[in-house]
Formats: sequence, structure tokens, C-alpha cells
Amino acid sequence: MKLFEIIVVLHVLAGATGLICFWIPIAARKGSVAHRKWGRVASLAFMAAGALAVAMALLSLYGSEQRLPMITDRILFRGLFGWMMLYLGILTISFADYGLSVVRHRASRAGLRTARHQLLFAAVIVSALNCGLYGLTTGEPLMALVATIGLVAVTTQLFYIWRPNVTRGAPVAEHFRSLLGMGISAYTAFLSVGLIRLVPDHVFNPVIWAIPSTVGVALILAFTLKARKARGGGRAPQIR
Repeated sequence: MKLFEIIVVLHVLAGATGLICFWIPIAARKGSVAHRKWGRVASLAFMAAGALAVAMALLSLYGSEQRLPMITDRILFRGLFGWMMLYLGILTISFADYGLSVVRHRASRAGLRTARHQLLFAAVIVSALNCGLYGLTTGEPLMALVATIGLVAVTTQLFYIWRPNVTRGAPVAEHFRSLLGMGISAYTAFLSVGLIRLVPDHVFNPVIWAIPSTVGVALILAFTLKARKARGGGRAPQIR
């Protein structure tokens, strides 16, 4: 097998593992052994899938061989299998890494201010801007919309990291939102980039693209309302 084909197989295996295990910590009792174990498995699987997606994107953009020659629209190919796959791969890695790190550093956010985390945020911003601009200049505004999701997510994460004080429940909320974001980016990649292989006529169908975000946002809202109700509307203690 050629290098690209090997990477595709490994990417599918890692992605399938993440897509399946992702729902176990969602359904399990928060903080339980099952929640921690399968949440970590899903996160690591998605990080592996994201890294392999970055490798596939770079090979698609700069490799010597033409990928998927049956796709005659090479501008669309570069957008989906190149710049958007690159962005979604980096975004998935960032979401997974942040989701695990925000719990690890819940007592002190100083650990999230290191160069490693900030460089990863910068990579998301640069790849998102590139993806969005490519989509706008080639007449594919949905690429810009997907890029906007990452930019908004990074903005809220940086606000959490650098603001003077946060409530004691904020790390849990950040953890939940980031890992749901991880699932949204992974399922978006699966339905958009993967869909073109099966039904290329629907690759930019807005309904299909909206499914992961709709489910993810609904879960985030449900969690937020539940957490607010549990606090009884009172002001939570602050941490630095």
C-alpha cells in the first residue's frame, strides 16, 4: 500500500474509535470511572485522527500524485481535501487537547497559558482564516461558516484562560463545551469531507452540515441550563 492509503486506513480506524467512544462519556455519570476512561480514549482517538487528517491534507495539497482523480473540480478538491481538512484536523486536536487540559489545570489556569497551548490556538486561528477566505473566494460560503465556529471557540477559550477570575464551575463547563466541540468538528469532517466519496452532489448540502452543530449546540444549552439550575441562580465562588 502507498503512504497515503495507509494514512487513510489509520485515519478511518482512529476516527471510528473516537466517533463511537465519544457518546459513552456523554451518557455516563459525570466524574465516574467510565466517564473519565472513555472520554480520554475518545479524545486521544480524535487527536490521532486529527493528526492523520493534517497529513492527508498536506499530501493532497503538495503531494506529487493527484488524489481522487474522479473529482474534476480541483478547486473544490483543494478546498475540501486540502484547506478545510487541514483546518478541521487542527481544530479537532485543539478541542481534544484543551478539553483534557482544562480539567488537569482546573485549580490554576497558569498551565493553560504556556507556549504549547497558545501555539495550538494560533494554528487554529491561522488555518480557520485560510479556510474561510478560500471558501469566500471560491464561492463556497459554508467553508467560511465552518471556519467561524473555530474562531468563536478559540476566542471563548482564550477569554477563559486569560480573564482575572472565573467561577469554580467554569472548568467543568469549559471541559464539556470543548469536548462537544471536538465531536462537532469530527462529525462535520466525516459528513463533509467523507461524504464526497459517496454522494458528491450533496457535499455542500446545508442540512447535512447543520446536523453536528445542531446536536452539539443543543447539548451545550441543556448542560448550561442544568448547571445554572443546580447553582440555584446564586453567585458561584471565584478562582484564579
